[in-house]
Amino acid sequence: MTLRAAEIVRARIDLVAPFRTSFGTETARSLLYLRLIGDDAEGWGECVAMAAPVYSSEYVDGCEDVIRRFLLPEVGPDTTAEEFVASVSPVRGHPMAKAVVEAALLDHQLRARGVSLAGHLGAVRDRVPSGVSVGIHDSVPELLRTVEGYLRAGYLRIKLKIEPGSDIGQVRAVRREFGDALLLQVDANAAYRIDDAAHLAQLDDLGLLLIEQPLPEDDLAGHAALARRIATPVCLDESITSLESARGAIELGACSVVNIKPGRVGGYLAARAIHDLCLERGVPVWCGGMLETGIGRAANLALAALPGFTLPGDTSASDRYFLRDVTAPFVLEDGHLAVPSGAGIGREPDPEVLSAMTVRRDTVPIA
Repeated sequence: MTLRAAEIVRARIDLVAPFRTSFGTETARSLLYLRLIGDDAEGWGECVAMAAPVYSSEYVDGCEDVIRRFLLPEVGPDTTAEEFVASVSPVRGHPMAKAVVEAALLDHQLRARGVSLAGHLGAVRDRVPSGVSVGIHDSVPELLRTVEGYLRAGYLRIKLKIEPGSDIGQVRAVRREFGDALLLQVDANAAYRIDDAAHLAQLDDLGLLLIEQPLPEDDLAGHAALARRIATPVCLDESITSLESARGAIELGACSVVNIKPGRVGGYLAARAIHDLCLERGVPVWCGGMLETGIGRAANLALAALPGFTLPGDTSASDRYFLRDVTAPFVLEDGHLAVPSGAGIGREPDPEVLSAMTVRRDTVPIA
């Protein structure tokens, strides 16, 4: 399992269409991959941070700096993912940066042992139901055409991004057009305040699975108050940054559903711990997405195959976001994506595709 070097790969990939949320519109992703090079195997991790600190305080260039200066120095030739997590606990915050290194270490050590990430985490399924996240649209007809296309493609659940001024009417139109049987939920990305509770209560008669992160991430008291005032289940995303924050949110009554994003909570080991807590407390969970390419998507599918993931996640097919993924594409089949069964994350970058996307590569020796 001996590691010799780490390679930081910076790349760029265009999205097939602009993706608009309450905090902005994305047309491309600035990518950061970490490749760990060992005597017997490699390991890959993908950073989920955005180019700007708008979803969270982390951003991709900052993550690279933290990885170089504070995290990679904690990785020795025989460091395991578990040892790394313990060693970097004095580094405050930066879960997305930590998650990249942890993922690459997990991938490397599991490949060396011939064990899949899904098996290591405790997966109970070989495929997971797939939902799709639909960005904010300028018009209702345009939104309906987009949703219809995703339903034709076979997605089992639709998530609509919302913000003040683009919410109740659009959601109502989708429900009216596609019927009560459609699994439908909304995501506000913290765009509302507790004073908007009466407005958000208008969603209650639309039979939604949940409303995701309606209020700012640090307003757990507001979420608890909102949960008492609306019938639609409240799900937390940005507020869930650790096992402790998840436990606190559940005990406060701030949510009845949790979206687990490994990058947001510091990695797949922390994500599994949050899953275990929610399973024990009877809180449904699902796996969110951060526009990952195939490297991050492969690992997310392994996580989403755990028993507590009872709701379809944002584990969409590769062609939802990219004309050509960096790995072999994930393809939707009967509304599901297959969980990789190979060693580690079960996917590797296509060298030619990665080379065409790459902006720079830097090698860091591991001593």
